[in-house]
This record gives sequence, structure tokens and C-alpha cells, in this order.
Amino acid sequence: MKGTKWDTKHWVIHNAVDKTVENLVKHPHIQEAAQWINRDELVAFPTETVYGLGANALSNQASMKIFEAKGRPSDNPLIVHIAHLEQLDGVVDNIPPLAEKLMKTCWPGPLTLVLAKGRNVCQTVTADLSTVAVRMPDHPVALALILASGKPLAAPSANRSGKPSPTSAEHVLHDLNGRISGVLDGGMTGVGVESTVVDVTEEIPMILRPGGVTKEQLEQIVGEVRVDPALQAEGLDVREKPRSPGVKYQHYAPEGDMWLVGLEQGLEWMQQKIRQLVREDRLKGYRVGVLTTDEGMSGYEADTVLSVGKREDLSTVTQRIYHVLREFDQQGTQRIYAETFPIEGLGAAVMNRLHKAAGGKVIRFNSDLISEK
Repeated sequence: MKGTKWDTKHWVIHNAVDKTVENLVKHPHIQEAAQWINRDELVAFPTETVYGLGANALSNQASMKIFEAKGRPSDNPLIVHIAHLEQLDGVVDNIPPLAEKLMKTCWPGPLTLVLAKGRNVCQTVTADLSTVAVRMPDHPVALALILASGKPLAAPSANRSGKPSPTSAEHVLHDLNGRISGVLDGGMTGVGVESTVVDVTEEIPMILRPGGVTKEQLEQIVGEVRVDPALQAEGLDVREKPRSPGVKYQHYAPEGDMWLVGLEQGLEWMQQKIRQLVREDRLKGYRVGVLTTDEGMSGYEADTVLSVGKREDLSTVTQRIYHVLREFDQQGTQRIYAETFPIEGLGAAVMNRLHKAAGGKVIRFNSDLISEK
């Protein structure tokens, strides 16, 4: 890659015969990657959500390299990944009973908990906040790397800041080749969108970022769960420090201009509106794309029509959403119109990512363009 100093190592691990954590810890690729971690270097690795960019969470020097490699704003906190509960010692200050219940039920898995910061985690990781975000990933390669290095790992998504998150090692290399020491290739990720982030420092837990664990699932475990008002507003005040990754800055954005078309007047109106917008833009000479579902693929005539999955099974949508956004870039799409989804269950995570990818631009029935400032 032009302007880089070295080629990033690509360790293929998904063809290992035995993918248990106990076996992978001894795998030579995991051992080599762990050595780089212990030299305060950066290694990307797969989780069940997306690929993470890992560094020693207890080292200020290592964690600063994450922000440099990604081009990430320094006030955007990182999530600390652990492999066992003993690693919480020094990372968090205390664990309230509510947090213990969620850990017991949802870990390992796509749930991040915001807790009081412990004595050992560095300020760069927490962006000088008094809290720290922690999770235990549900992926054998991730757990093996954490165990082999003996360190909790600070790990945001392994992409250039603002771009679609990576769900394959190829995505990581496209964005970060020459900027990081290596990537452990564990194949495609499963969930496809980042973890749900929940603040458990107060009596009633609050969702700061929707993700793979839904509000409805959390309520079945702990009862009442609130949603951060910032998720329902057009955006955070730029003077405010974000309490969680993915809530302040534009994220997941393709290179072309993207608009969401609202669902308020029903599926048929939304699809008709998209067809109208596509016709108008193609007459103006734009290369236009449509983000739809399997059910809507035959309903559009555009330069690029891509499905994110099944409208009746949003788990298929979370798995493909970032892959599709990157595919629009590969096709040279200049304008993208995206179908939208009800904000319930996994739909909350899907719409959060689409809203960020579009920079808050939404076309609604009988209204002007709504833009996030």
C-alpha cells in the first residue's frame, strides 16, 4: 500500500482442525500474534460481531496506536475485551449485582457493560472518563489471543474510522494494511454488527448503543431497561464526551452519498419513493444503488441493487449490512437509497447503523430531507 512502512502479517487460522480455545492458544499463529501484543503492537482478530483491532488495554503506548492507525478521535472510548472474569480485577472498580447477572447470562456474547473504571486500565482507553466498557467475546480465536497474550485487549472495530466495520480479514487488510502488525483470519464473523453497550453504573441499566443483544432480551433478564435519549435524537452535542463508542461521530459510511427512505407510510410507499428517486438521479447521470432485502430485489432498476438479507429475519441483515456497504464502494456507486426497518428487536441495531452510515439523512413521507447536524 502506498505510503506504508510494512506489509501487515496475515495469519490464516480458520482452517485449523480443532478450533477449541484450549487448542488455539497453542497454535503458532496465535502465539506469534500474542508476542506482537506484548510488544505493544496492534493485531486485528475476529469476534462474533466484527473484527476488532487489539492492543494491550493496560498500556497507554499501545492503546494510543489504535487511534493513530484508525484515524479515530481521541475522545471516543474503546471497549476492553477479556477472556475470563479474573481479568476484570484492576480493569473495573466494582461489579454491581445487576452487572453480575448480565455477565452470567450473556457472557461470552455481544454485550458490553459500562462500569466504574479500575486502577489499571489506562486513560487513553477510557478517553479520560470515570467509566470503562468491557465485554467477553464469544469467538475462540479472540479468546485464545487474549489468553495467549495474558492481557485484556482494547479493541474497537478494525477499520479506518468512519468506514463500514470489517466482517472479514480481507476488509481489515483493505483498510489497515501497513498500519498494523497483523490480522488473525478466522473467516467471516457471525452477528455482523457490534455489541450492545449497556451502562450498568445506575440502578436502571441504559442502552448506549443497540447491537446483537436486544432491549427485549435484556428486559427478560433484568426487568426495566432504558434507552439513551441520544439514540432517539438527531445527534449528540459536539461538546459532549461520548460515553460509548459509536454514538457521536459518523460511522459505517460508504463513499457514495446515502439516504434512508422512511417506512412510516408502509413498505409499498417506501419502495415506490425509492424507485422515483432512482429514476430522477439516473437521468442526471449519477451511478445509483439501492439497499434492499431478498424480498425486494426484483422491484428495482438501478445500477447496483444489493440485498442485506431477509426482511423477515433481521439476523441475516445484521450479518450482511457492512459487507453490502463495502460492495457499493467496489461498484463505484455515487448515490445510495436504503430501505428502512421497524425499530424493534434487532431492527434497533440495524437502523442505528444505517442512520450513522447515511449521516442522519432520512427522506420521510410528506416532509423535507432530514439531516443530522
